[in-house]
Amino acid sequence: MFDVSLFLRHNLARVWASASEKLTSLEIGYISSVTVIELFSSNLGSHQPLNPIQPSILPGIQKLCLSVNYITDAMVNTISKGLVFLTHLDLRDAPFVEPRITFDLTNAGLQQINQHGRLKHLSLIRSQEFIICYFRRVNDLGLLLMADKCANMESICLGGFCRVTDTGIKTILHSCSRLYKLKVTHGTQLTDLVFHDISATSLTLTHVSLRWCKLLTNHSVFSLTSNKELKVLDLRDCRSLGDEALRAIGILLRLKILLIDGSDITDAGLSYLRSTVINSLYALSLRGCKRLTDKCITVLFDGCGKLELRDLDLSNLPNLSDNGVLELAKSRIPFLDLRMRQCPLIGDTSIMALASMMTDDAGWYESGLRLLDMYNCGGITPLAFRWLKKPYFPRLKWLGVTGSVNRDMVDALARSRPFLYVACNGEELGPDPCDMSDGLYTHDYDEVDEFEQWLLEADIDEADIENDDEEMVDAENEEEPIM
Repeated sequence: MFDVSLFLRHNLARVWASASEKLTSLEIGYISSVTVIELFSSNLGSHQPLNPIQPSILPGIQKLCLSVNYITDAMVNTISKGLVFLTHLDLRDAPFVEPRITFDLTNAGLQQINQHGRLKHLSLIRSQEFIICYFRRVNDLGLLLMADKCANMESICLGGFCRVTDTGIKTILHSCSRLYKLKVTHGTQLTDLVFHDISATSLTLTHVSLRWCKLLTNHSVFSLTSNKELKVLDLRDCRSLGDEALRAIGILLRLKILLIDGSDITDAGLSYLRSTVINSLYALSLRGCKRLTDKCITVLFDGCGKLELRDLDLSNLPNLSDNGVLELAKSRIPFLDLRMRQCPLIGDTSIMALASMMTDDAGWYESGLRLLDMYNCGGITPLAFRWLKKPYFPRLKWLGVTGSVNRDMVDALARSRPFLYVACNGEELGPDPCDMSDGLYTHDYDEVDEFEQWLLEADIDEADIENDDEEMVDAENEEEPIM
């Protein structure tokens, strides 16, 4: 791990030339596309058996993950031809300005992918982190040309291909018989027709993500659920989905992750998940489903037995109140991650209930929460910070709160719990549940947590702890009005 920017561009190839030929996986957080071309261009022609031009750089690379300024035809061509053993290619860019044609991906660039026929996983994502920007020079023809060389693909992720229609994606579905994972984000032209005849294919999809595909309706979900082996279904920001979509999802007995943020579902619709799907789910996100109320908690969890659910997102639900959280605490589900950001009706009572929540998971009888995000919840006051001190939430490692409640109190809490990361600027905590499904991103849970540290260290400096607790008490007293 090192900062690529520390090396002058013309020296970077020389640096990598000394890397072990046994290196099979490389991930670089940011590198310019021009540098990538210069880095791997020396490989072009070096695989000839006679008179190699020069030794290959990273000849054994099988997995390459790069974040670049622009994904371009020239870069894709260089990588595809220069890395003969490549099986996993993950490229992401985030342009600051709309790219010119020489610094963009076109249909011609897609045609160059998988020159050596070994590629199993392909991800091409254009992020909208800085500006609203798409791959405007790629259309259905580009996917048709790519599909000719991608029959053995197992995973395809495409983000920001605004000119690709149902025809282009259907070409992928009908050409890649081994495909198990499909991810499309910002598919602005995709409609229900894209999955209309998916049951006629031999596909066994297990991971499907269709985020920000706003033209899709319940009919698409009905078609998708013909894949009974689905384990991950990400339908975030598909705003036309409603209760009928949940009815279709209710037959997926193997589903582990369901993300349905921003949809038009209701409390009653969640009942379709109650008898089957809720028993298999590990992660459920209902963020921004504004028609949900406190009743959604009882519909999902009242009277349920032991569940596998560990990650729940109830953020941005304007009608969720402390009463709903009290019902959640009564369920005794041993959550690891709980997000309830920007819920205006949630207050101190919710934190007290969660701090007192009893679970019987793995022999422990206190809260096992490791991530709690209650940023910008309208009813939280400095009183709640008393319930965030030790010994409450002994395993908590990530906490999201609003710093403006009392900055001194937040700082004192952070000092008193050095193993706890306190975020108070609204940043998202933890990995995306959909990314966790790939096994690429995990919480840093393998490290010793605060509770385990208390058990292991008998010589904790109690004086320091008491000082920090006193600082919190002082901060609380400053908040109390003078009568």
